[in-house]
Amino acid sequence: MSRSSLRPVPPPPDTNVPEHLQRATLRLNFPPSYVVVGVYRLFTDKSLSKPAWDKCRHGVQRGAIVGSVWACLTYPVQRRIVHMLLNHPSSIFSVKYIIPLSKTATDLSEETILGIRLPFTMSTYVTVLLIGAQITAMLTFFLSRNIRIARQRAWDQTVASRGKGPEFWQPYVEEWDVPPVVEANFSSHAMNKFGLFFVKVLVKKVFIIPLSLYPFVGTIAVAALKAMDTAQYLHQPYFKTKKMTPHQIAIFTEERKWDYRLFGFTAALLEGFPIIGLVFTISNRIGAAMWAHDLEKRQHYFGSLQSSQGSGTIPSRDSKKAQ
Repeated sequence: MSRSSLRPVPPPPDTNVPEHLQRATLRLNFPPSYVVVGVYRLFTDKSLSKPAWDKCRHGVQRGAIVGSVWACLTYPVQRRIVHMLLNHPSSIFSVKYIIPLSKTATDLSEETILGIRLPFTMSTYVTVLLIGAQITAMLTFFLSRNIRIARQRAWDQTVASRGKGPEFWQPYVEEWDVPPVVEANFSSHAMNKFGLFFVKVLVKKVFIIPLSLYPFVGTIAVAALKAMDTAQYLHQPYFKTKKMTPHQIAIFTEERKWDYRLFGFTAALLEGFPIIGLVFTISNRIGAAMWAHDLEKRQHYFGSLQSSQGSGTIPSRDSKKAQ
């Protein structure tokens, strides 16, 4: 029987891991917790927050000044245009395509969501979103290279805070007894990637734009769409440090696809907020580094198991010290 015809077989249940991995395993069972940890550490650990702020301070100040002036000057005009687009019967952005308003209602504030009347109109909500996105783009422009450096430093400093040197990151170890089969052929993989990219663009253009006009739903839909890409992007330093091949990365993420989707969804949801989402792009790097640290500890454990099985000895649960 060929390997490709075998069904994937995951490793034994987490209850079989040694005692020193129990706490890490609990965290690994709920990946979104690392996003929360990243936010907490960024706002409480000065060794992480101060270097990031020092690197981004001047760009934030310049972007905030330009963005504030832009918002004050253009808000009335943009709101009038948005109101016209949302209420014109022939417009594809008409609010009637998003929510069935009653005959007497002319805007979202006259309807209720779950029995709660919103304190803003649909026109105001969409305008604030648009201006928030514009200010975010301005901040990104002024931060430019500095925020990329701040993200990389946040990763490096998080890893250093765990007291691990370069030798901690070891070559990839397969944890599954029978790993899932992924596309090894480059052309097939490229075609699948192209097809997935086309679907994503189609979904964004056809579904996300109308949904984004409806309060809260649009942000959640965009985060769900970007979940896997966001998680894989945040773990690129991990893959690079372990010198993993594209095939190994594909297997690794396939084995943990729901973990990556949950982590990526939570991370993308925070990054999707206008303006403050830029802060979360740094905290998410911290959370991703913490997650990578626990994944690597688990990799060490399975590597020791394979070495012991090869030598004919099996280590006891308490024989290894914490990595």
